[in-house]
Order: sequence, then C-alpha cells, then structure tokens
Amino acid sequence: MQPPDKIRKVLSDCNQSHLLQFWDTLTTEDQNSFVKQLNTIDFQKVNDIFNKAENSLTECAKKLDTYMKPVPPDQFESEKGVSETTLNEYRTRGLREISDNRVAVVLLAGGQGTRLGVTYPKGMYPLGLPSGKTLFQIQAERIRSVVRLAKENTGRSGRICWYIMTSQATHSATENYLKENKYFGLNEEDVVLFQQGLLPCFTLKGKIILERKDSVALAPDGNGGIYLALKENKIIEDMEKRGIKYVHVHSVDNILVKVADPVFIGYCVSKGADCGAKVVKKAYPTEPVGVVCQVHGHFQVVEYSEVTESTANLRDAEGNLVFDAGSICNHFFATDFLRTVSERHEDKLKLHVAKKRIPYVDANGEKVQPSAPNGIKIEKFIFDAFPFSRNFVTWEVPRHTEFSPLKNFEDVKKDCPSTARRDLLGLHKIYIEEAGGEVTCDEVEISPLLSYAGEKLEQRVRGKVFDTRTVLYSEEEVVSNGLCGSQ
Repeated sequence: MQPPDKIRKVLSDCNQSHLLQFWDTLTTEDQNSFVKQLNTIDFQKVNDIFNKAENSLTECAKKLDTYMKPVPPDQFESEKGVSETTLNEYRTRGLREISDNRVAVVLLAGGQGTRLGVTYPKGMYPLGLPSGKTLFQIQAERIRSVVRLAKENTGRSGRICWYIMTSQATHSATENYLKENKYFGLNEEDVVLFQQGLLPCFTLKGKIILERKDSVALAPDGNGGIYLALKENKIIEDMEKRGIKYVHVHSVDNILVKVADPVFIGYCVSKGADCGAKVVKKAYPTEPVGVVCQVHGHFQVVEYSEVTESTANLRDAEGNLVFDAGSICNHFFATDFLRTVSERHEDKLKLHVAKKRIPYVDANGEKVQPSAPNGIKIEKFIFDAFPFSRNFVTWEVPRHTEFSPLKNFEDVKKDCPSTARRDLLGLHKIYIEEAGGEVTCDEVEISPLLSYAGEKLEQRVRGKVFDTRTVLYSEEEVVSNGLCGSQ
C-alpha cells in the first residue's frame, strides 16, 4: 500500500518526507492509523512555527534590562498593604460576583507528573496528607466552600463552573478520576473538560521527530495553548451562555491556591481590569522565576534568563528589590478579553523553545532514549497575552499563604510532595492558632469544606490542643462519610 498522494506531496513540499521512511514496514492497520495522525497536522503551519521559534531563540538570548520598568503603583496593590476595610470591600465584591453566577475557574491541568516520577495527572498525585486528599479534591472542595461563603454573605446561591484544560496525555485519566469520585460534590454539568492542542517535536535542524515508525512525536502546546483551545472547543461561547464575565485561571500544581479567590476577583473587578496577575515577592534576587513588569510600555513576564544579575539585584531607596513581582501562574481575565485574544491575537503570541531529550527511532527503526537534548519542544505561555490588555493590574499576596508548587520528585527536596504537604499543614496551623487553638503536631489538617481560608474555626478549635495527627472535617463530611469531626 502506497501513502496517499496528498500526504506524500505535502510532506515533500514541507521537507518532511523522512516521516514516511518506514512506511513499507508497517501493517495496513498501522498505516491507516499513521495517515490519520498525519492528516491532523498542518505541516506548512508547523514549519512556520518552527521558523518563528528559531527566531525567538535569538530574541531570548537578548537581555531586556534597559527596557524594563516595574509595575506602576496605580496598577499594583498588596494584600498586606491595604486596609482591612479595603480588603473586605474587595472580598464582598468578589462574593457578590460569585453569587451572581458571573465567575468561572479554568484549571490548567495538561501536564503529566513526569518530574514527580509518575505517568498520571498531577492532580491525582497522593500527597500524603492526613485526609488522603489529592490536588483535584482540594481544589474542587475550595470551589464548593467559596460558593457557600458567597451565599452566606449575599443570601443568594451562585454557581461556579469548573473548566479543566487537559491534554491528550491527561484527558482520559482526569475524566475517569472525576467521574469515579462524583466530581467531589460539584454538579456534573458545572465541570467541563477540554483539551489543549499538540505540536510536533523537532530536531534542532527543523525535522519533525518520529517517536515510533508510525507516529510523530507530539507535545502539549504549553499553558498559552489555552487561548486556541478556548476557541476551538467553543468554551468562551459556553461561558457567555452561562453569563460568566470573569475567569480565574491557575495551574493545578499549587497546593495553596485560593480557587476563585473573592478578594482577587473583587480587586480586579473594582479596578475595571480586563487582565490581572497574582504575584509573590521573589525569595531572593536571582530566584529562577519570571517577574511581572513593563517592557516597551506593555506588561509582560520577563524570565530570569532574560535579565542580568545586576538588574535582578537592583534595589530602590528603601532597600526593596525593584523587580520582585514573582509570577505564579495565577490570573484573572474578563471573558471579553479572552475572546479578543483567542480571535485576534493568538497567532501573535510569543513562542518559547525548550531543548529536550526526546525519544525517537533511529535509521534502523530502533527506539532510542537520548542521554542529551536532541530536539526542541515549542510552547506558548499564558502570560504572553498580557501586552494585549487595556487595563492590567497586579495583586501581591504572601507566599506562605498562597504559593507552594508541586513539581519535583521527593529527592529534589524543593517544590516536592513533602514541601507542599509541609506548607499546607503549616498554613492550617496558623489558621487554628489565630482562631484560639494550639497545635503541637505537624499533621493537623483543615478540610476546605470546613473553612476556605481560616474563617469560622473558633467554635471548633478555641481552647483546644491538637497534639496528634488530625483532620478537621466539615459537618457534611462527618454525616455523609461517617467520620468523626476531628479524625
């Protein structure tokens, strides 16, 4: 069986004919499957993407120091820098928007747990918490908790739709896990999964890599693939039908994320923002995180590799770092802004190139696991839409209350399961002690269904000492699961 003439010509025109080098050795079934995959790829477009990505490599090598300016004070506020009155005003505004069904959450969950040493989605990873809860469960329960808070505050029962962006690698496992766990108490119709796109992996010379004799090596197009995915999966239309005006977007791996944070939402809405970013102060000048700043008058995230050490160490008259707004992939978007970017600007997003070790088949058709980077993966980043914002704002939060990512295998001892667990339980200890309790054990956990962010704990903890492994459950969990209130 010969390859279809159309496929052969397209590959020849795009200088990718090598993809058919093993065609004659494939079974008819494998040939049909391979043609099906090849037909999903716009080879001219991906060649253009490679060329654009090559140019971005040169651009990334340039330092941006002389073009950078910090976020102006009128577009920056800090949780610690505002009064309690202002904080409550923002919180009340956010809760009102939630009660009015105008808020949605988009969870970025396309990455596998490869760096964690597992092959399933990060959101399913067993964290070793006293409750046994996973990231997916914690975040779903935080949505339920903030909806309850909104009802208590406004008297109106709202709904938050949980949109989950998966990838080809994580979609089925995520879907099955949520179904098996009955969406952790969320309404099934309010949980919408959609897949981000894939891009071929390339050699350093622009040849698409064959992962197997009958399969091109593909990789997710990065969290910036959200804009194309929203458009192609008609998610924005779904949001508009539901009356959603504002969207909180965050990555799955942050165990401390305040999902649909009413303070952040209220702040952004009060300022009339179409786009906003939560930030934390950099831990030290050369911490390898991007910083939110202005470049050529537009807001963007500048990666740590794009600035010199001297600029990273710049301090103002009060001794504070000039560029210390660390990006944590935690964003606010107006739905109208998402539509505009998806329809008008998606093709203008910057391309980011990462040199990786990509498995491939050699000239003899043997599978090779390279020991050094042999190709590139091309990604888009969600923050590269910032320059298209007409009213961008930033909201600084304390790191210890809002940011602890789960990225690495335990042996790395940083951003790993033990640090995520430590940071969550450490925060819960603070909540309990602020409510009048005492914690002498490092394993006391508060269910999100009992308290969203430390509120209304006094009755349960005041005057009590927690000295053993304990989970403080909500009354609902106690009744429905036959648990003790503290277990």
